[in-house]
Amino acid sequence: MTNPLVCWLIFGITYCGIAVGGVPGLTLDRTGIALLGAIAMVSAGVLPLASALSAIDAPTLLLLFGLMLVSAQLRLSGFYARAAEALSRLTSHPRSFLLLLMAVSGALSSVLVNDIVCLAFTPVLTLAVLRAGLNPMPYLIGLACASNIGSAATLIGNPQNMLIGQVGKLPFGPFALWCCAPTLLSLAAAYGLLLLRYRGRLTCAQPAPLRVSVQAPPAPAPCVWQMWKGLLVMAAVVALFFTRVPREITALTAGGVLLCSRRMDVRKLLGLIDWSLIMLFCGLFVVIAGVETTGGPERFLAWLAHRGVDVSDPFALTAVGALLSNLVSNVPAVMLLVRFLDGAGAESWYVLALASTFAGNLITIGSIANLIVIEQARAQGVSLSFREHARAGVPVTLASLGILVAWLLLLR
Repeated sequence: MTNPLVCWLIFGITYCGIAVGGVPGLTLDRTGIALLGAIAMVSAGVLPLASALSAIDAPTLLLLFGLMLVSAQLRLSGFYARAAEALSRLTSHPRSFLLLLMAVSGALSSVLVNDIVCLAFTPVLTLAVLRAGLNPMPYLIGLACASNIGSAATLIGNPQNMLIGQVGKLPFGPFALWCCAPTLLSLAAAYGLLLLRYRGRLTCAQPAPLRVSVQAPPAPAPCVWQMWKGLLVMAAVVALFFTRVPREITALTAGGVLLCSRRMDVRKLLGLIDWSLIMLFCGLFVVIAGVETTGGPERFLAWLAHRGVDVSDPFALTAVGALLSNLVSNVPAVMLLVRFLDGAGAESWYVLALASTFAGNLITIGSIANLIVIEQARAQGVSLSFREHARAGVPVTLASLGILVAWLLLLR
């Protein structure tokens, strides 16, 4: 049997690498680090190959894949570009523009993967605010914050919620009903805090000169029928999520329907799938399964229980979920914490979903959506720094988590 220290060493190096985001001197990113961790678990004999493969939660990955196909259809049909361009017409009214931007991105993120919403909106938004002479910072941060917060409302808004829904076997309707109020209140709080943070500076360009891209990023040509086809399929998917049909089957069937097209190139649809995120999930499933072979999680739970700490307690879980999400990002954090919630009540699962998602706004590495906005904006010549994001993200996160705690107290 492999020495447990080897297993914990692999786990520690993997999660430290994910927290840092890379390895100095190498081009490895978080996905590459997770895959190397999984390979090390198998190569070191911690897990046989068959056990490593069985550790990968196929239903969660299939659900994510199917919903990414729906999002890809909407993106190729020009839906996101049209929505962003329609919003851009309000740039002459900065407050209204910010309000509508956050409302629309939050709503779309609740039924479509928030990472895709940020990926599609950021280039068009950045160009629009620069052309209008607005300060891009509140709008970019507003997009990231609203997408993160809005995605917490349903089980399909972000990857970590999908995992929570699958592992916790949570019904779609009760989850949305419980999470709706704190999500809407958090969105309102985020809007108010951004107005306060950028009071008098919504229409002022950054003091530093901006390298504005002279051309808009290439956008797909609008196709009305394909757009409506994608929206109708998405509506059918959400409706079926309220039934007993397995969610992964619903999402896969929807993706299969969209692949049957005379106009949409299948290769283009598949090219818009975030394979990197899917592989990140695969790697982390194996790494965490390797740690479970040591019995460490059970001993840790027993140690905490002996000291009167219950990880499934909603208030403790809020703090732990928020802290861990900002150490290693919310997806790896949730993949680790779900292992401690076996047999927990529905409220604990709801709290983990909201806390890990809300905490993603604290600093840039807390959420993949944040990193997408930063990278896409940089391609348009706008630099959103860690400090600039944190000045708005920290109060937004604290307000959101405060609303979650208040919601828990109110329900009790």
